[in-house]
Amino acid sequence: MHHTTLIVPGLHGSGPTHWQSWMEQQVPDARRVTGIDWEQPVLARWANAVRDAIDQSPGPVWVVAHSFGCLASVVAAADRLHRVAGLMLVAPADPERFTPRGLRDANAHPDQESTARWIPREPLGVPSLVVASTDDPWVRLSSAAYWADCWGSHLEQIGAAGHINVDSGHGPWPRGLELLLALQAAGDDLPLGSIDEQKITRRGRHGALARLRHRTRNEALLFDPLN
Repeated sequence: MHHTTLIVPGLHGSGPTHWQSWMEQQVPDARRVTGIDWEQPVLARWANAVRDAIDQSPGPVWVVAHSFGCLASVVAAADRLHRVAGLMLVAPADPERFTPRGLRDANAHPDQESTARWIPREPLGVPSLVVASTDDPWVRLSSAAYWADCWGSHLEQIGAAGHINVDSGHGPWPRGLELLLALQAAGDDLPLGSIDEQKITRRGRHGALARLRHRTRNEALLFDPLN
């Protein structure tokens, strides 16, 4: 069966020397998600773009995400499990670092809602792998392990590798490619979920992304009555 590998970068995108750009050239039928403002980490908008990319792919999709892109991918995948073959989630950012409207800054009120409540906390139902390091400035290993457990993902701890990006020396990343291929090989033996159009429609209207988009719109009106 034809598969698509969907590359989902994190905040600021993944430049030409990033491992995601390298992997995109190594994997047949790989393409990068589009329609995202990489400088504005608004979870509802990112997750919607990822879901659209999944819908537009010709066959089952393997998602390879980094940082904030992992959060968007998990939300999108929860609505499209019949199309997602599996996910490789590298250095997933801590959702507590973000609000529904973007990055939480030093002036944010301590009671301001984080994106954590909008991230699924149940098994994804497809093969998934969380790759994490012990000194990632964007997420503690304990947090990455917590979310991996929630999603039913295998946790691959690769030592002191920073945020697993260019700054930490992860341009060409053969080990990452090996992990993806191993995940795909294991997942190829598992069937995708059955396609029930009624359930898909209901999930789209009442799923995590729909609720998040509703909350984000309401918050935008609260902060900007003219929006």
